[in-house]
Order: sequence, then C-alpha cells, then structure tokens
Amino acid sequence: MRVTILGCWGPYPRAGENCSGYLLQEGDTSIMLDAGHGTFSCLSELMDFRKLTAVIISHFHPDHSADIPCLRHAIKGANADGTRSGRLPLYAPEKPEEDYARLRAQEDAFVITGVEQLPVQSGTGYHKLQVKDFAITFLPTVHPLPCYACRITATGKTVVYTADTSWFDELVPFAQDADLLIAECSGFDKDRDKLAGVHLSARQAANLAKAANVKGLVLTHFWPEFDVNRLVAEAAEVYDNVSAAAGKRVIDL
Repeated sequence: MRVTILGCWGPYPRAGENCSGYLLQEGDTSIMLDAGHGTFSCLSELMDFRKLTAVIISHFHPDHSADIPCLRHAIKGANADGTRSGRLPLYAPEKPEEDYARLRAQEDAFVITGVEQLPVQSGTGYHKLQVKDFAITFLPTVHPLPCYACRITATGKTVVYTADTSWFDELVPFAQDADLLIAECSGFDKDRDKLAGVHLSARQAANLAKAANVKGLVLTHFWPEFDVNRLVAEAAEVYDNVSAAAGKRVIDL
C-alpha cells in the first residue's frame, strides 16, 4: 500500500501548502481520504483525478472537506467530455444535517453514502466498507463535529488515521498493531487542557502509538504557527519511530 500526504495543516495551511488530505493506493485502487483546502490541486499533480476510486471525508470542518466542490466540478467536466464515465463514490458522516444536505446537493458528481448507513462489523459495532482490496472500518471520535477515525487494510498492511479527535481509550484497540498510525497533533502537551474534547497533543499521539504497538507514527494536522520539529521531539520522548507529515511525502508499506 502507498500513502501520499496531500496536506497536513489545520485549521488553515501555511503559505503554499495544504490542509488535511491523504491518498491511499494499492494496485489500480486510489482512495482520497479527506479533502481540505488545496488538496485537490496536489492530488492532480500526483495522479489523474479521473482514476479516483472513492473519497472518504472524516468530518465537515473545512480543513478536511473544503475541496469537495473542486472535485465535483472536475468529475462533472470529465463525465461531460467523455474522459470519465460515472459518478464517484463518496462516504461522509450524515451530521451535521445541514452540511450533509449541502453535500447531497452535489450528487450530480458523487454517489453519496452516509457512514452511518454502512453495514456494522460483527463484534466491534464499527461501520465497515469494502472498496476493492481496501477493507475500512470507522470509529466515531471525540470532536465538536461528528467525525470518524479510519482503519484501512489492504494486502496485509494496515493504516489507522485518527482524523480529528481528543484522547479517548477506544483509540488504542482501534489502532492496535497497525503498520502506520497517522495521528493528529494539534499542540504541545502543556496545552493538553485546552485541547481536551477537540484535539490530541504530540505526547498523546505518541502515547497512543506506544499503547497500540504500532510499527510507525506519522504526526499530522499541525497548527501552522507551531515548530513541527519541536512537536516531533516531544512525541519522540515517548515513542521512537515517529516523523512528521509533509506535503507530497510518500510512504510505502
């Protein structure tokens, strides 16, 4: 499986860079995971958007979803000029209702399914999705808007993406033994009280990686004014195999 970082900033990007977005690829399958500001342009540099297989949106905050309309117009145009045939599957939370309604208004380009409408995995209660070789499960996170973390497995490799979340214990079994944990890291541990109920600190992301026995940790979702090297250093006090997301970074598993 190949993971490419399309953007790693939130809630706004650094100059010339992008907010949250990730491209997961295996064989001829390409999934766009989140579509924050600037991510469609980055994706288009890396691949033909017409060959996307599916899109997953973790939640409707703009730094994770703002480029959906860009993708909509691109898909509509490709269908109109005959370079693509058919609407693109897109999966997203059904709430907030007003955000989901705005998304549903774009069904001229997308086949939209609410995560809550997906089948439930036996034994865990997680909603599940199969996209060709990709098996995906969804865990509701602790965040002001309804949001889903994703566990994605293909050809024996597993990536877990926390999306936006504060700490809660169920993250540990959800991420257990993953080959790669992509964890949001919105601040330093000294600000943990301010982040409570919204985001993870660098140390909390590292604690999650260690407790879940993952093979590697990539920090993401950085506040643009923070020193990313300091965030990585704080996480490295807890967990060794940690690095920072960066635009167009490629990780092969």
